[in-house]
Amino acid sequence: MGARVTAVSSNGTYSFTKPNRESVTLLAGLGVEGDVHAGEKVKHRFRVRQDPDQPNLRQVHLMHEELFDELAADGYAVAPGELGENITTRGLDLLGLPTGARLRLGADAVVEITGLRNPCRQIDAFRAGLMKKVVGRDASGAVAHKAGVMSVVLHGGEVRPGDAVEVVLPEGPHHPLKTV
Repeated sequence: MGARVTAVSSNGTYSFTKPNRESVTLLAGLGVEGDVHAGEKVKHRFRVRQDPDQPNLRQVHLMHEELFDELAADGYAVAPGELGENITTRGLDLLGLPTGARLRLGADAVVEITGLRNPCRQIDAFRAGLMKKVVGRDASGAVAHKAGVMSVVLHGGEVRPGDAVEVVLPEGPHHPLKTV
């Protein structure tokens, strides 16, 4: 079985977690319809304080469900939407994708990966010690971010749990993801 969407989540108000939905609608150039982080300009409060006119490279947050399995093995029960992601996937190495990779979600929606999520301290308020599990060090000692990837919507459409995820890699040299 190929890569699939396992959950979709959105929230119209600022909150660390996002309730699961039967479907979400992605809007080109904006993000998830009705989600507090949708918009052409940045919506994350910390980033708005830095520069409210910067482009929103974090319109849709995707997370791999395999992370929840890893966290459960370490004693952390986490479910889809609880870490603030909009789309949860299974069967796809999101963190291994290059910048600019495109994901077709369901029949119509297409997002382009802009970078890694850089989680904030709220993650430890959600579950004490969780930050160290989603931001750590790899074998070479470099910082490793595991809390999913961020994207922008290129083509809108409805996304539902069970939808297939198709990856289209960018042409030319591939560049590893950096935090956005």
